[in-house]
Amino acid sequence: MKKSRPILWLLTVAAVATAGYYGWQTFGHGAGKAQTAQKGPTRPAAVPVSVSPVQKVDFPVYLTGLGTVQGFNTVQVRTRVDGQIDKLAFKEGQIVQQGELLVSIDPRPYQAALDQAKAKKAQDEASLANANLELQRAMKLGEFATAQRVDTQRSTVAQLTAQIAADEAAIANAQTQLDYTQIKAPITGVAGLRQVDIGNIVNASTQTGIVTISQVEPIAVIFTAPEDQLPYISEGQKSGALKVIAFTTDGKKTLAEGKLAVINNQVDTSSGTIRLKAVFDNKDHALWPGQSVSTRLLVRTLKDATVVPDDAVQHSTNGLYAYTVNQDNKAEVHKVKVSYAIDGRSVIDEGLSPGQQVITGGQFKVQPGSLVSTAVASSNPAQNKVRQE
Repeated sequence: MKKSRPILWLLTVAAVATAGYYGWQTFGHGAGKAQTAQKGPTRPAAVPVSVSPVQKVDFPVYLTGLGTVQGFNTVQVRTRVDGQIDKLAFKEGQIVQQGELLVSIDPRPYQAALDQAKAKKAQDEASLANANLELQRAMKLGEFATAQRVDTQRSTVAQLTAQIAADEAAIANAQTQLDYTQIKAPITGVAGLRQVDIGNIVNASTQTGIVTISQVEPIAVIFTAPEDQLPYISEGQKSGALKVIAFTTDGKKTLAEGKLAVINNQVDTSSGTIRLKAVFDNKDHALWPGQSVSTRLLVRTLKDATVVPDDAVQHSTNGLYAYTVNQDNKAEVHKVKVSYAIDGRSVIDEGLSPGQQVITGGQFKVQPGSLVSTAVASSNPAQNKVRQE
């Protein structure tokens, strides 16, 4: 009997524990389930996204490229006579005007040649005057003068007259050579680095110039465009000169705006491009010969194009797509076709309509049918307001 009492106590405790657990399962846990059932299923959290409206606007189509600035006219100034440089009348980097004196060459040999030509003419004029007097005397003698004498004197007068004409040509040539000792600017432009100094001997036969002058007002930019765009460029030229914008090579700073002036007469078959030349007024000298620039050529303007921000267009193995937000604040996916993407905006040919709201941020958390909360930024960046929908 003493050994059976502990076993009886253990059985009693086990029975009480079993009854308690069963009661908790029946009344306590069941009540919790009932309360949860009364609250209903938990609503999934909305995904925060940024949206932008699909717009219908005029869209300018630009062709971008790289170009090189060239002087509108560039002249390498050389001497046309031999001699020693006596004077340099310009400074490197100076803007010189057409006809302005640049260099003086020792003029004394050429002045002496001019004086000699003038003296020779004076001598021949005196001989001609004497020959005319002899002819007049011979003609006054009448029958006492032989015909041969008169004819000979007339020939002498004609020869001296021709000699004076030759003397005048020699004087003009000598004067020209003397004028060449004063080297003047053939165009208005910027003088580069000089190649000679005072005291140097220059020769007309040498290829080394004295200085290079580049015209910078106006100035030209040579750039290229794909050959498949040539029909659009030619068509645009018919209605007027196309606008060209020059930027720094990083595209961050606008340098100047000009007009397309020349389309080259031949396509480069090796690269499939066509060379173009644009002209800029360049009053502020923002463009400089030899400078590399980025160019934008306005080929045409698409009227009433469907436009969205570039961030709205997503890429996948099946092509391009974009998410829109419907009236129930749920995301919908649309396959799209893009024809142009310029300056952060894309032209949509198919898949979207003006007025729709496209998701531009937060797409990585979005799935088709996801509930979203849209954040719409104010048009004023300084006062951004966010509207939760």
